[in-house]
Amino acid sequence: MAGQLRIITGIAAVVLVAGAAAGFAVAWRPSIAAIAPPRPDAFGPDIVKRGRDLAAIGNCNTCHTVRGGGNYAGGLSVPTPFGTIFSSNITPDAETGIGHWPEAAFVRAMRSGVSRDGHHLYPTFPYDHFTKVSDTDDRALYAFLMTRQPVHASPPANRLSFPLNYRPMIAGWKLLYFRGGDVDSDATRSAEWNRGAYLVDGLAHCGACHTPRNALGAERVNAQFSGGDVDSWHAYALNDTSHAPVRWNADALHAYLRRGWHPDHGTARGPMADVVGNLSDVADSDVRAIAVYMADISGAPAPDGKRPAPPPATDTPQANAADAAIYAAACATCHESHRPLPYGGVNLALSTAIASPDPRNLVNIVLSGIGAVEGERSPIMPGFAASIDDTQMVALLNYLRVRFGKQPVWGDLDKTVRDARAAQTVLLTASHDQRDAPADSLQRGKP
Repeated sequence: MAGQLRIITGIAAVVLVAGAAAGFAVAWRPSIAAIAPPRPDAFGPDIVKRGRDLAAIGNCNTCHTVRGGGNYAGGLSVPTPFGTIFSSNITPDAETGIGHWPEAAFVRAMRSGVSRDGHHLYPTFPYDHFTKVSDTDDRALYAFLMTRQPVHASPPANRLSFPLNYRPMIAGWKLLYFRGGDVDSDATRSAEWNRGAYLVDGLAHCGACHTPRNALGAERVNAQFSGGDVDSWHAYALNDTSHAPVRWNADALHAYLRRGWHPDHGTARGPMADVVGNLSDVADSDVRAIAVYMADISGAPAPDGKRPAPPPATDTPQANAADAAIYAAACATCHESHRPLPYGGVNLALSTAIASPDPRNLVNIVLSGIGAVEGERSPIMPGFAASIDDTQMVALLNYLRVRFGKQPVWGDLDKTVRDARAAQTVLLTASHDQRDAPADSLQRGKP
């Protein structure tokens, strides 16, 4: 018995030592020697331009720029269930940015989520998608970033609780969830479809927002594009579980991604507004490829392609006269006027926000409205945060849900409205500070 115990103890010790060694091997990464910041003229104009387009597809400026700060200088707060992480400075500043990074260090960060000095990066930087970016495209991105204006700015320290503030813990997360590799090409599909798959699954990292996550913050592998949460917004499902009253097709997606608006689907708002703003200057062939791939994922449109007609006001047996009166005063003037854009409202029977089981997007849009976009004839809408109280807001939203969505009212809508109003108050407060405020999430801009 004693001999068997010694054998078992010995085996356990070997396993523990081997496990510790493997954990150390995974957690430890060597630093890559620093270099003098490259001169901007070391990169040709063609590769820099290509890098600019790729940075727009990757939406890099949105996460790495705060209102009032330098472009790509970082410092934007990214709330997570585990605490707050601040984006890094990716300008070529030698002290606070990536000026000392050779190209090999940049590629390692993109491919493996490891910084130049060897520490693991938190997966709020979506290297689980960026690992699929080609070496050629990484080289162009590096050229673009290294030719930006250097900005001397250090982000605030991350606010994470123990043990997640201990970066080697990220090595364990990577063992569980991170898989490197390229996007597989499908020989049965067109070159355009494969280009779209490469962009969507890689640099554009669409699944990072539109896929639900598990308890440890990783994308759920069996629920890709089934919808996710981004700050106080819901990123709609993009696959065949979509609640869009009219199924997306490639032409509609292309128009929406190009202009931020489509008559069957409404206008881009929330974090999607930034995505569309960036894509507005990207090569049309790339935007079309994204649309072709995503339309295929979303499933085939209905054969008749009919748009639902707005129901008559009398077709609301569950709504009372007071709710209808709020709608008539606040919404009907635009949404039932049949006026052309920008003053004519969308057909609310086509609204995914009303049809969705998650009411947050609709609450946000009614509270804040939609501002005008310079040079575009797209919808505009006033916000009602100051003119409608929470009780009236709930009544109005339930009226929209019943009449136009043909669905039962949302549960716990009172809390959703209170939370949305509080979140917008926090955003307005942050915008006055200018240090920790993103761009206006309801407006679209150019990169």
